[in-house]
Amino acid sequence: MKNLTYLFYLLPILFYAQDDLLDGLEPDQSTTVTSTWKSLKVVNFETTKLVAKNEFQLIISHRFGSVENGFDDLFGLDQAVTRFQFVYGITDWMHMEASRSSFNKTYQLASKFKLKEQETTGFPFSISAFTAVDINTGLDKEVLPKIEFENRLGYTAQVIIARKISKKLSAQISPTLFHENFVSYDPQDNTQYALGLGGRYKLTNRWSINADYGYHLNRADGSPFVNPLSIGFDLETGGHVFQLHFTNSQPMLTNGFLSQGTGDWTDGRFFFGFNLVRVF
Repeated sequence: MKNLTYLFYLLPILFYAQDDLLDGLEPDQSTTVTSTWKSLKVVNFETTKLVAKNEFQLIISHRFGSVENGFDDLFGLDQAVTRFQFVYGITDWMHMEASRSSFNKTYQLASKFKLKEQETTGFPFSISAFTAVDINTGLDKEVLPKIEFENRLGYTAQVIIARKISKKLSAQISPTLFHENFVSYDPQDNTQYALGLGGRYKLTNRWSINADYGYHLNRADGSPFVNPLSIGFDLETGGHVFQLHFTNSQPMLTNGFLSQGTGDWTDGRFFFGFNLVRVF
């Protein structure tokens, strides 16, 4: 499993190095397409956007409980899940992340790599890769006495392919492989596959509407968990990006929202949340 983790991190670097050498053989006559996405996430899924070199972002995320109980718990505000995320741009094509989510008390170390950029008259897509290692510290040793450190680990590898279709419309597809050494539903395979779809439509210079959906490709029969469907709005305010959204999956980390979403839009079991992004 350690070798698999190392491979997740090395593959994007190798692809980038090869692409960089090929670019040097011919003069680039195309113009890079910019502003495909304004934030690191559509709603749940990662975008192709990276933090710039030497830039630091602090992201504070809240995902409240289900709104179905109304005023009894103030539409879910009494059951908030919180995530603090720190992102730093190492180079123009790589950034690193560290975060802690209160859902399962999970810590995450992650990286994102820029593999290719969309060009106005050349390559038609932007491509990035995202890799992560999660540590679930919420597993109780008293309840699960045989639990070991390795059982707390989870891994994510994702390729993100995006296109800015027009000045207002962007879309992406995200093939995703993730592995959980401990699964919440016993019949579920530890290694799981999903396909993410996402889109953004620019309403004004500052506002956009975003949506994404994750299709789990090998969910076990009888699983109580559901595919995540989310919709939200982005607001740009100078050095901030403020994201407001509704989703049927309360976890915010990739492995969590793909494998442990429990909401149901038709029954009013969905969750309100927001991300506040501060750029330094």
